[in-house]
Amino acid sequence: MEKILVVDDEQGLREVLSIMLKRAGYAVTSVSDGEEAIEQLQKEIFDLVITDLRMPKVDGMEVLRAVKSASPETVVLIITAFATADSAVEAMKQGAYDYLTKPFQVDEVQLIIRNALEKRRLTTENILLKREMASQSSFAQLVGQSDAMQKVFDVVKKVADSKSNVLICGESGTGKELVARAIHYNSVRSTSPFVAVNCSAVPETLLESELFGHIKGSFTGAISNKAGLFEVANGGTIFLDEIGDTTPTIQVKLLRVIQEREFRRVGGTQDIKVDVRIVAATNKDLEKAVADGSFREDLYYRLDVIPIRLPPLRLRSGDIPLLVSHFLTRFSKESGKPMPVLSPEAMQVLLGHEWRGNVRELENLIERVVAFSTGGPVTETEMRGWLHRTVSPQQQGGIPTDLPEDGLDLEGMINGIEKDLLLKALERTKWVKKKAARLLRLNTRSFRYRLEKYAIKGGRD
Repeated sequence: MEKILVVDDEQGLREVLSIMLKRAGYAVTSVSDGEEAIEQLQKEIFDLVITDLRMPKVDGMEVLRAVKSASPETVVLIITAFATADSAVEAMKQGAYDYLTKPFQVDEVQLIIRNALEKRRLTTENILLKREMASQSSFAQLVGQSDAMQKVFDVVKKVADSKSNVLICGESGTGKELVARAIHYNSVRSTSPFVAVNCSAVPETLLESELFGHIKGSFTGAISNKAGLFEVANGGTIFLDEIGDTTPTIQVKLLRVIQEREFRRVGGTQDIKVDVRIVAATNKDLEKAVADGSFREDLYYRLDVIPIRLPPLRLRSGDIPLLVSHFLTRFSKESGKPMPVLSPEAMQVLLGHEWRGNVRELENLIERVVAFSTGGPVTETEMRGWLHRTVSPQQQGGIPTDLPEDGLDLEGMINGIEKDLLLKALERTKWVKKKAARLLRLNTRSFRYRLEKYAIKGGRD
């Protein structure tokens, strides 16, 4: 029930308004002067305050200021028998919703009150929505207690309000966009747009138009003028995911935007100024790309002002139980199902998994767990099945001694065994490559060859 405070030294009017509002279903408090009104405002928050302008001791303007100080979202309606243009303008400047002159029609007051309360509801909903968006897009979604993730959190906090460009590096699925959103929603740009674009997902022929817009008739299909994503993001942040996949042509244009803070639409002749913070991300080694000439060196150094390196999940396995709990809670809430309980054996399966898809792979897995869970503890067998991981022969109890009637894939079996042992050695040595090589009695060159053969990335020398 919405709460209304009526403030008027005229008893008759005060009673009429109170009766009318109570009949309409509102909770009404009425007081006879401004002092009493301010006392009430210190005790509780009202959705609407209706106050007379001229009152003894404390007038309506002081009440208005007290309301806005205590609760900026509260709507204030000023009523008076001595209206002037100056007083009306001043009241509106101070934040009054509207200004009514006595005498007035009851129907008129009812309509204004309904509109005022609707404004209050919309304002409240908008505030809650922004808070929800911010929580969904800030640190609430970045889960991790490992030293590596704590360092990431510290960097995000320190650089959020900086104007400098950010380059986030990490394997696919490590949460690069979440970090970008955390930077944006914890910055002074948080109320302005956050625009994300996956540079690898947009065809080369369309990416320029997507980023910078186009002029009608500039190419086949350009039936009207179109604003690009840089224009849309003006005042906010643009997130350029997979920046390493951009072509030399796009790289040149991005460099100009960074240097000059301006660009031209495709087919256009006018320069368009923008104020946009750029956060880029890649799963590639851009230093290597610069060395081989596939990525511009000047663009790389323009983007890499603030570097953030996201660790793969295999290097922060201690975060897996925390991430599992986070995703179980989220998906159970979304689906309305009871939260599954993982057996210790099932958790060990997760801790021992290679997680080539990183956090995204774990997130998808837990969504499957919640969807298929029947209420009992999740077993090791169930977890292995949901992982969709092919079990190698040695995991089943050793290499088969009998040749099946229909034969077998010897090379595939050998490759599977070799890859599995490489991963086990890396996991045992915390992904220190030299130690893993020694564990398998391989020289460094031979070990690196096998890592490249099976596309095993990450780790340190």
